[in-house]
Amino acid sequence: MVAIPISLYVHFPWCRHKCPYCDFNSFALTMGDEKNIDLYIKCLLADLTMAGEKYGDCELQSIYFGGGTPSLLPPLAITKILEGAKKYFSLAANIETTLEANPGTVTLDLVKEFKQAGINRFSLGVQSFNDKCLRSIGRIHDKEQALAAVWAIKSSGFTNFNLDLMFGLPGQDVDSALADLHQALSLNPAHLSWYQLTLESNIREFSETKFLWSHLPSSKRIWEIQCAGQDFLSKQGYIQYEIAAYSRLADTKCLHNVNYWQYGDYLGIGAGAHSKVTLNDHVIKRYWQISEPKLYMDAENFIAGEEMVAKEKVPCEFMLNALRLYQPISYELFCARTGFTIEAIGARLQEAQNLGLVELSERSIITTEFGKNFLNNLLEIFL
Repeated sequence: MVAIPISLYVHFPWCRHKCPYCDFNSFALTMGDEKNIDLYIKCLLADLTMAGEKYGDCELQSIYFGGGTPSLLPPLAITKILEGAKKYFSLAANIETTLEANPGTVTLDLVKEFKQAGINRFSLGVQSFNDKCLRSIGRIHDKEQALAAVWAIKSSGFTNFNLDLMFGLPGQDVDSALADLHQALSLNPAHLSWYQLTLESNIREFSETKFLWSHLPSSKRIWEIQCAGQDFLSKQGYIQYEIAAYSRLADTKCLHNVNYWQYGDYLGIGAGAHSKVTLNDHVIKRYWQISEPKLYMDAENFIAGEEMVAKEKVPCEFMLNALRLYQPISYELFCARTGFTIEAIGARLQEAQNLGLVELSERSIITTEFGKNFLNNLLEIFL
């Protein structure tokens, strides 16, 4: 079996403030949590050891520190984790090591220390450069702090960095959404994540979200914003290679996320982190860590649960991931990742082609423009 690429994800579960729209496994940092960060780092290293002893002896393509706000980790912790990874894995020559950060949590000196620790890519959670929009979604930074964070990143020599922006914010129209994009591109990021604000049903009860629910733009307005933004980014030379990801150059795509969408493997350490590993004969195992930080730190075995993916579900699971990428899906990749030939989903592909959602060539599946605009309809065929 051809080796399947593998990545490492490291989860830091705390933020200075929990945003009301956030559905990630993150928690507001309290004084007690700050005292526990050293213990949490020790648990991360132990978690990494367990993963390395079981699934090591392979080459990591990327390492991603996500959260939460992992830029709250001390740089020395980053060094220890990267050194720990080297004990059990070989690292690809062009390995991508990303650190998520929020404005207000990084300074020039701190960014330099993260670079020295081994980080070579930053992902900055700006969300908007409009202070009114930022307040409306509960962010605690402002435009000036966002600009200062970008300055610190660029002044430290980083050219490969991502800016996270959202659209469909309360009261937002096309002009204000485009103003955010104009400001972002003036900073010359290598990569842009531009995605719609969505509120999951399980956070409806929070009183803080009442304003958000009642002031979101209409679906018509959101569609106008999306079309205008995609057109603007395209004209500025940013290639949309995924539903919400834009790259200035082909080699500045987020390798870590591309590995997810191409159905590669990944190991997750930290509270609530998830893993996917391909065993012999393309048997796919998923497992996940204890999500509550205190319970995670009190545990001897960090794994909360695991499952083997039913063999018959693997081809469709592959497609649900791969269709996020705006590039042809080769039959060869489908076979390499799933162990099936393309005929396993032949009827579903024919249905998608009949509806004009995809085109089928001799070697690949190509999502049409119509299919990109109605991706949910396309995905439903493979559910």
